[in-house]
Amino acid sequence: MAKSRSNITFGIFDHLDDNHTDIERLYSDRLGLVESCDQLGFYAYHLAEHHCTPHGRSPSPNLFLSSVAQRTRRLRMGPLVMLLPLYHPLRAFEEVCMLDQLSGGRLELGIGRGSLPVELGYFGMSPESAPGCYAESSEILLNAMKGGTLNHHGEHFEFSRIPLALSPHQRPHPPIWIATNRPESARWAAANGANIACIGPSSSVRAVTDAFKAERNKCSDNQVLFRGLLRMVVIGGSELNARSLAASAYDLWLTSFKFLYDLNDLPTPPNLPLTFDEAVENELCVAGTADQVRQTLHGHLEEAGANYLLCQLAFGSLPVEASLYTAATIQSEMIARAG
Repeated sequence: MAKSRSNITFGIFDHLDDNHTDIERLYSDRLGLVESCDQLGFYAYHLAEHHCTPHGRSPSPNLFLSSVAQRTRRLRMGPLVMLLPLYHPLRAFEEVCMLDQLSGGRLELGIGRGSLPVELGYFGMSPESAPGCYAESSEILLNAMKGGTLNHHGEHFEFSRIPLALSPHQRPHPPIWIATNRPESARWAAANGANIACIGPSSSVRAVTDAFKAERNKCSDNQVLFRGLLRMVVIGGSELNARSLAASAYDLWLTSFKFLYDLNDLPTPPNLPLTFDEAVENELCVAGTADQVRQTLHGHLEEAGANYLLCQLAFGSLPVEASLYTAATIQSEMIARAG
């Protein structure tokens, strides 16, 4: 496990967004990067789910992660998040069990309802139905992993004596993750034994992690949970080199992110940095030399009250060699030096 003496654990986050190469090459390069991260000792690889957009070339994260499972030995993996309103809960349960078994119990299961209603709408899921469908599906999923037969009578789904022939490798179920920037969601996660992943300036994330820790203090179990902080990270031989690579990559990533917003004449999120300089100022991107990045990231983690760093090492037009260099440098300059 990539964990430092200061109890910071290092993982990988990925959108698998468009990089202006063909999709087969994108998948191949990313599997190579993930394999290297496994050898470098990173803790887990978390993959987003998006649909009908270049912002996410992995509309079926579990399918890609099954390949990751076969290419790695220690690296944990999982969707962040699996959009439960787009899955029949019984099918979601069976996919989760398969992936946990295929990986030998290395699944980290992120669940959510999705942040962009238009993506759900392409599948006939209305914004009004999504919250209730998500809540009911998540309840069914967790109950199903207890085994036996599945019985449920709700607004969206009805099950009666469904035989459950599969089970997850990890008992009672794989670790659960939610992505949130809201203290109330963090409190729910803490009370229910789920990890959280946050994005945004460290000062605003601190309110989320404080709420999480306060709720955990009320719990009697000794379960260790993660308070994750996401950052795009680029390390170069010089600050100029790193910032040049990161700026160009961010421009393409931003174009992909905005694709569905522009296509549907929707306003982009107010907290979305629209330039690379804004991304640095708002702490979404960290680029520079090894010393600069190490100091900046440790400062962000401390201020945010986070104990897990989700490093987005590959995005936009960033060359795979640059991502590999950043991964190796994080290992040698942050993980190894701290340990």
